This record gives sequence, C-alpha cells and structure tokens, in this order.
Amino acid sequence: MQHTVQSLQTLFPAFQPELVSELAETGVIQRFSEGDTIMRTGQNIRSTILVLNGLIKVFREDEEGNEYFMYYLHPGEACAVSMICATRQETSQVMAKAATDIEIIAIPISRMDEWMKTYKTWYYFVLETYRNRFEELLQTIDHIAFRNMDERLVFYLRKQQQSLKSNKITASFTEIAQELNSSREVISRLMKKLADRGLIKLNKSYIEVINNSDMLE
Repeated sequence: MQHTVQSLQTLFPAFQPELVSELAETGVIQRFSEGDTIMRTGQNIRSTILVLNGLIKVFREDEEGNEYFMYYLHPGEACAVSMICATRQETSQVMAKAATDIEIIAIPISRMDEWMKTYKTWYYFVLETYRNRFEELLQTIDHIAFRNMDERLVFYLRKQQQSLKSNKITASFTEIAQELNSSREVISRLMKKLADRGLIKLNKSYIEVINNSDMLE
C-alpha cells in the first residue's frame, strides 16, 4: 500500500493526503500487458480508472468493428469515458487497449460520487479530465472532417511521437491504416512521400521521424 500511496502522491500532487489515503485503500491495482484489452465497446462500467504506469490507447469502433484511434491516456490521467459511464450506469462507447505494459488503479463508482462532494481537488480533477478529453476529441474531429489523409497521417505520427517520447514508431503500416480508417496501400504511399521529403526514415521494424518540426508546418 505504501508504494501505491507514493505513486499517487507523485502523479497527483494536488490531491489532499486524506484523498490519497482513501484512493490507496479502496482502489484496486490492476496490471495489463501490451496489447491487452482493458475496456470493450458495450461493456458495463462499474469503476473508473487512473493510470499509474504505461500508456493506454482509446479507440472508437464502427458497426463493422473497424477501429479509429482517438487519444492516449498517460500516467497521472483518468479515463473520462469510464467516469461518465460509471456515473450514469451506461455501457462503454469506446474500446481501450494497453499500448505498453501498464498499471492502473480502479476506483468504485460509489467512492467517486462521494469524493466529488468531499474533496475539491477530486472535483476539479474530474472537471479537468472532462475538459482535456473534450479538447482532444475536437482536435481529432477537426483532422477527420477538415484534413486530407496526408495531414491526418502527420497528426497521427506527432501524437505517437509525443506520447511515446520517441522518434521511433513501431506501428506497422497495417496498424496505422486501421487506426486511421484507411488502407495499407494509401498509408504506404504517403509514408514514402514523407520519406522522399526527408521527414521520416523507413526501417524494417520501425518508422523514424527525422524532422518533426518541418513535418508539422
């Protein structure tokens, strides 16, 4: 428990000591391996999650099961969808997968509601979580609705680079195509164009971003 308290204090420094203690006492630590599904579309949600370690990818699925990448959840962040669905006793409208090995803490919905009234720092944290996810969704919608696929690809690579904190992106062309709701052929062609411009380097097992600032102009 002491390890959990220390992790919470580091990742959520604004939380009162009493709130941190309650989180550590009532929360359930869960660990997932890279690629594991954490939340499925249509799943009943009875708790919300806070990310302690690793990265979570959140997707939206269409009726045919195609996935579209929406955003990452980083350490120190919470899943806004699980908060909303748990509070309203609704099923999830998105899917979440472990992008790396991860560690999360699951919080029962009953405590989340109670803390909204008891702890101002939790109340503000929940509001900030909603606001951040809403802004990310607006940014994603902007690129889907108003940008060409080449611009959407650049946006995707930037998100990957920022979240992974690395210029090396190991996602395959097929994975990228699935997450952008495109085809492997289109992604391959656009990648080659970026490579020809010297903005990325294509290797057998990864894509290396060479000049990110120019790529994003």
